[in-house]
Amino acid sequence: MQQLHSLKNHLLIAMPQLEDSWFEGTVTYLCEHNDEGAMGLVLNKPLKVTLDDICQQLEIERLPGIDPSILAGGPVSMEHGFILHRQQGNWDSTLNVEEEAHLTSSKDILRAIAAGDGPQNYRMALGYAGWDAQQLDEELKQNSWLTVEATSELLFDTDAKDLYRSALKQLGISPEFLSSDAGHA
Repeated sequence: MQQLHSLKNHLLIAMPQLEDSWFEGTVTYLCEHNDEGAMGLVLNKPLKVTLDDICQQLEIERLPGIDPSILAGGPVSMEHGFILHRQQGNWDSTLNVEEEAHLTSSKDILRAIAAGDGPQNYRMALGYAGWDAQQLDEELKQNSWLTVEATSELLFDTDAKDLYRSALKQLGISPEFLSSDAGHA
């Protein structure tokens, strides 16, 4: 079996052939990619849900003025929250993806953010994107995704509405030049 080239800490940029799918126009940060599959968070699909809605449901006190956008992190387990953050911290359930990228799914970080004591740079999402073993690799072979190494700037400093264009720019590509016609040279 061929050795897998991990795309952990990379962004998946949806190609035009994914139009009419859940992933149309998305940029997904891969937090894990190994022989067992892949897991990531979509970073540019805002929801109408607010932090206030989430805090009320979980009975968490929230300081006024803290109102990050909540993202649809993917179509899997949309009832579960995930926070991608730059500063590591000491949270109950954290996956350290890279030096400046950590994924936490425990309520303690949400309580800290609501109280103004959480990480300074973060993205909050409900749900995640998941792929079974070799599923993502097959999608890559079918030219469904472009990949680019994630940067801290793209992950935390780029507005969600600008992320698709900014990620493509890292590859020297303008969205206007993408085609839904897949081909191989």
